Amino acid sequence: MIDFSPTAEQKRFVELAREFSANEIRPVALEYDADPVYPEEILKKAHELGFLYTNIPESYGGSGMDHVTHYMVTEALNYDCCAIGQMIGISHLATAPILLSGTEEQKKKFLGEMTRGHKSACFCLTEPEAGSDAAAMKTRAEKKGDKYILNGNKCYITNGRDADLLCVFASTDPEKGTKGISCFAVPRDTPGIKTGRIEDKMGHRALFVAELFFEDVELTEENLIGKEDQGFKLAMMALDRGRVNITAICTAISQRALDEAAKWANERVQFGQTIGSFQGIHFMLSDMYQQIIACRALYLQLGWMLDQQRRCTTEAASAKCFASDAAMKTTTDAVQILGGSGYMKGSVAEKLMRDAKLTQIFEGTNQINRIVSGRGVLSGKNLLF
Repeated sequence: MIDFSPTAEQKRFVELAREFSANEIRPVALEYDADPVYPEEILKKAHELGFLYTNIPESYGGSGMDHVTHYMVTEALNYDCCAIGQMIGISHLATAPILLSGTEEQKKKFLGEMTRGHKSACFCLTEPEAGSDAAAMKTRAEKKGDKYILNGNKCYITNGRDADLLCVFASTDPEKGTKGISCFAVPRDTPGIKTGRIEDKMGHRALFVAELFFEDVELTEENLIGKEDQGFKLAMMALDRGRVNITAICTAISQRALDEAAKWANERVQFGQTIGSFQGIHFMLSDMYQQIIACRALYLQLGWMLDQQRRCTTEAASAKCFASDAAMKTTTDAVQILGGSGYMKGSVAEKLMRDAKLTQIFEGTNQINRIVSGRGVLSGKNLLF
């Protein structure tokens, strides 16, 4: 029988995460959105409580949570601000290739060095001419003797300015397209790495996005994760996990939107009664809630699949599409229910609506994810049981 009851440990982690979010993130969320600030002190406190590396095993300095627990905690930490919440969990995507295919020595070196403080990582895949089309990647890691010489540039790299560990994807054999891409773990202090433009974004404003330039960066076999030409496969496997992560983040955004809308509906009086007494508002709140419980069920199911070491490419792409579309719809409806109050800068609902939009774009646009999902359906590789 399927049991959705959280364990005592899961309850404790989620309650602690909710308390941390309410006490540390909520008071500064709107301030950091208006005037973006790197949440240094918040990250330090999150590290002390074990929230910074939830997906990394204890043997490498992480909290060692299973995927289901990690995603439950992710929802709780993103409730008050998904930008700050993602800064706490930013290393989840970038460390996945190392956890999936790194040697024991690489895990101890790269992950161990990162987790000793409140350091972080970033996932370097997107380029100016290679976003959804990874085969167009121009960043090159040329083998010269026992070294790889890395040259190229990446764009829209989340946490690119501040990350201490870079998970970089580069072509080692351009003629092979995606089958010629390799993955490298690159410490930030490696000579030849430069930061370019810091983007000014519509939403997720306390989550910094940057250009990165690599000029004759010398790497060795120690930096190569997995084998040559396995990078694209590792990137896709990491994105499976990342897309489930986004599903949990979208659930948090939608839940906060619903809570703001319900609170307003109980307080706002028009025509001599609260607007929550009107049937039209009931319909909107019900639709919002339906999508939230579906999103939550999706990330719990996919977390279970990952804990069973089952591939969930089709399911993760589907969940990311559904949850991000739901977040866009629920936040738009929240603004509608709050009316002028929700539309004004500085309101929680307005921020949520801006934040929701990015979830339909990053880690694969929803159009690309629908292609991934559709191909999975056609292949027959979408059977849960």
